[in-house]
Amino acid sequence: MSTGSVEVIYRGIFQKTLAKNICRGIVFAARKEGKIGIAFGRYGDSPERNGIPAKQFAVVSNTEDELQEYLSRYEPNNNDVTISCDDTLCKGVESWAWYGLQPINKLLAKNGTLLVVSTQSANKLIKIIHRKGAPYKLATVKAAASFSGLWVYKDDHTDVRLLGALAKVAPHIVSIDSILSAIKDQWKNDKKVASAKKAYDDASTSPVGAEQGSEEIPFSFDLPGWTKMEEGLVIRGQKSEQKNVAGWEGGYVPGRNETFKKFSTRTMRPAINFDTCTKCTLCWLNCPDTCFDISPDGFYDANMQACCGCGVCEAVCPVEDCITMVNEEAFEDNNSQWEMWRKDKKKYAVWLTEKISNKPARSHGFHHVGQYAEEIANES
Repeated sequence: MSTGSVEVIYRGIFQKTLAKNICRGIVFAARKEGKIGIAFGRYGDSPERNGIPAKQFAVVSNTEDELQEYLSRYEPNNNDVTISCDDTLCKGVESWAWYGLQPINKLLAKNGTLLVVSTQSANKLIKIIHRKGAPYKLATVKAAASFSGLWVYKDDHTDVRLLGALAKVAPHIVSIDSILSAIKDQWKNDKKVASAKKAYDDASTSPVGAEQGSEEIPFSFDLPGWTKMEEGLVIRGQKSEQKNVAGWEGGYVPGRNETFKKFSTRTMRPAINFDTCTKCTLCWLNCPDTCFDISPDGFYDANMQACCGCGVCEAVCPVEDCITMVNEEAFEDNNSQWEMWRKDKKKYAVWLTEKISNKPARSHGFHHVGQYAEEIANES
């Protein structure tokens, strides 16, 4: 069987149009070669929500029988290519109460290719991607995250650039000639054809060893056998008892589900200046995800495992520049900022200044028609 499959991981709603165009483009290109294909979406949970990791797939086969045989599995688990439309998703994908945090490369086949939209180097990306335990390749399309979503379409050619790069890293699925022909037919835009061809020419891959990547152990679970199944649907509640954390006597850390990590939906995170904090409690009271821990000395430390990066804390903080939302790509861990500040306040001040002053431009998504054009004008 010569079936090939592509998994596209994107941020729900914000990048829905982008993911759809990529998968549809793959199928249209495959038809140019006499192949048969199908494109379909599958979300972490339903309905699809703003920023939450979601997936679409494209599967291509030589014959309909081969295609049906492949699709008889509920989910492809040996994709030739996994496309990440946002490099911050490389830290792991949590579909919110579905499978727990999973590696971005979990469903990638051995020696497959992880294709990422990013301005970062391959070496930097590898540091935040979970170890796969098998060799694979990493390729990048040099671009900022494209939030081409349900309401506002960002016409920056990211869709066709990814299609061009796909033809380079997986020519057995679709050739560049078929990709260019399909783009011309579907988009009727010569500039998009040129963008796809340039991405094909520029695409390069880096080998990633089986033991390269983040040492973090991803969430895993065992499905219960039939003898352990209970009657009806049973969902065990999370105990909401206060946790005892060494060094935090007098502080408060709310009970949290250890397997429920919301940070994968985060594109930006709060950076906190404890030296100017007045302990007014507003960030703690208004955080919709209860991600602030109360330190023993009364400060509020954002738990980066629980923070989804919504920016409410920055919006309600009455002290100028006390809380600043910073691009997630500027960070490589989820360590406590309060612990860093308490340990060495001068060093923390330098760290904070660097994060804020050197932060790459980022937004939570597009809010109105014309915003993309405004950003391009401001950058030029």
